[in-house]
Amino acid sequence: MPQSIFFIMGLFLYFPEDKGEYIPAGLTMAIFLIFAILTMRFIIVYNRREVQKAKELEEQLKKEKIID
Repeated sequence: MPQSIFFIMGLFLYFPEDKGEYIPAGLTMAIFLIFAILTMRFIIVYNRREVQKAKELEEQLKKEKIID
């Protein structure tokens, strides 16, 4: 049983002899990681702005006695 699992995994896994082949994959991963972090930061900042706008609108409506 374990031999067949190793054979099947061997069909999908590739470990190159030349370790220089890892460089493009590492660069691609780094670029996507940076974009993912920047996107998350943008979402957080945008969300904070929207929460602040919602609080201001709520306070304005409370002053006008529209909501209790």
